[in-house]
Amino acid sequence: MGRFKAKSDYEQLRIARIVENQARLANLGLQKTLSELQSLNSSTKSEKTRKRKYCKVDFSAAPLRRSARLGGISLPPGSGKLSYSEGSDGDETGDDVKRRSRRSGISEEALRRRCMSKERGSLYDPVYGICCHFCRQKKLCGEEDCKRCGDRDIKQPCIGKTECSVCHSSNGILCRACLKIRYGEEMEEVRMNKEWMCPHCIEDTGTKPHWICNSSFCMKRRKMIPTGIAIYKAREMGYKSVAHLLMDELSKSR
Repeated sequence: MGRFKAKSDYEQLRIARIVENQARLANLGLQKTLSELQSLNSSTKSEKTRKRKYCKVDFSAAPLRRSARLGGISLPPGSGKLSYSEGSDGDETGDDVKRRSRRSGISEEALRRRCMSKERGSLYDPVYGICCHFCRQKKLCGEEDCKRCGDRDIKQPCIGKTECSVCHSSNGILCRACLKIRYGEEMEEVRMNKEWMCPHCIEDTGTKPHWICNSSFCMKRRKMIPTGIAIYKAREMGYKSVAHLLMDELSKSR
């Protein structure tokens, strides 16, 4: 009985304090403010939980868009949007192209499509393009005499990509830009050299010590950090290419 009596006394004391606090709030005018805030909060929640009206849009009148790539249609040279890869200079003006045309003797149209060491302006083509081992850009080479990329003859080889005389694998396929920047070689010289070997085969034969493939894939396989755009550093230090810079550094470290 004492336990129930003590509990009853506690409940009476609690109720008395609640009544006292409510009286104080009423005197201060806070009870009204509190009720207004609670009503405002409840109205805001109801607006958020209210379902949005669904408006069905009719797209039947809009023209149907289809990708030329998914449709198996290959874009002709000079049409479509040119895509530029890392290290390209897409801000070249028409006057710059004209000056380069006069210096090199190559037509302006060919220069705009050609894969140069400074500008990779060739068109992407998933059917006729051949993927470069270094930049991994499956594009048309843009060479004037290339029947594969110019005439879209898939049976013909691409003269704008290298081919190793030993392995004949994808490791030996390089575009003009990567061949020049990464290894300091010219495409015309490679075409004339029927015994040209890729960096992988040169390393296997041991004919050129510390001459390695410096593509990002191959550098990671060696547990080495990829070089990135190291051509500027190589030329500042007087090296012909990135491969020459790496060859010198590796020879000094071993």
